[in-house]
Amino acid sequence: MKLAPIIIFSYNRPEHLYKTVKALQQNQFANQSDLFVFSDGFKGEADKPLVEKVRYFLRTINTFKSVTIIERKKNYGLAVNIIDGVKQIIDQYGKAIVLEDDLVTSPFFLKFMNEALEVYEKNEDVLSIHGYIYPVKRKMPDTFFLIDPGSLGWATWKNRWDLYEPDGTKLLTELRQKKLTTVFDYDSTYPFTKMLINQTEGKNSSWVIRWYAYALLNKKLTLYPGKSLVFHIGNDGSGTHEGKSGILDVKLSTDPIPVLEQKIVIDKKAREAFKDFFRSIRGNFFNRTVRKLRKIMAYAISKS
Repeated sequence: MKLAPIIIFSYNRPEHLYKTVKALQQNQFANQSDLFVFSDGFKGEADKPLVEKVRYFLRTINTFKSVTIIERKKNYGLAVNIIDGVKQIIDQYGKAIVLEDDLVTSPFFLKFMNEALEVYEKNEDVLSIHGYIYPVKRKMPDTFFLIDPGSLGWATWKNRWDLYEPDGTKLLTELRQKKLTTVFDYDSTYPFTKMLINQTEGKNSSWVIRWYAYALLNKKLTLYPGKSLVFHIGNDGSGTHEGKSGILDVKLSTDPIPVLEQKIVIDKKAREAFKDFFRSIRGNFFNRTVRKLRKIMAYAISKS
């Protein structure tokens, strides 16, 4: 099995990054994997010391087969940093595993991602592989497919990433023309269409909301694990989009998740489980919770 390179995108949170890297170092295949870290430039003088601290730590990283640090000379912002950085590495290697500086992984994350990349490499109906699953209450299969690529620990191939559509207005128009906005919103359980509208209006610069829209319009599916291999530690109010909550907290899988080739169709029960999760967030505290969820999801799903 030819291992995919790992990409980490970082900015100004050295403590989060330390946890992300340390967990990744405990992964099977870490010492056989090439690691690339994109360090975004600081926005203003207030962020400069933290960015410098991040870069100092990056120079101490070992364990991996190789470590390459790309220090941005200016601030790209997360969306541009990811779109450009993934293209840069994936053009060279043909595939990549992508993390951000606030994601702690199970020791079996790299194993799952690499095996899935190999199993589904030739099937272009599979857009990507995802490592995180919401804390749903239903029992899930070992793996399943949904039209929702996600952004919390993922992987893809060059011939899929080359299809990335940056024009949010074009995507939004097509969703409306095909009457898919309700489906896009998980049958009106979460306002993803509003997030795409906000992107087109410059209120966020989300890359993943456009990736999701492309996936739905082109019927491309993403493979998920039944148990989460990623824990998002960014919900502490420290990130680009402020918001502190345990809404997205999960228990990391303590066992490897088998990747067996299966029929590539939407798992209807898994989709219902996601819808249940969105509904449960609303619950009896609709207004307060939705405001909080939008902040958290804006960070976790629509980061800029």
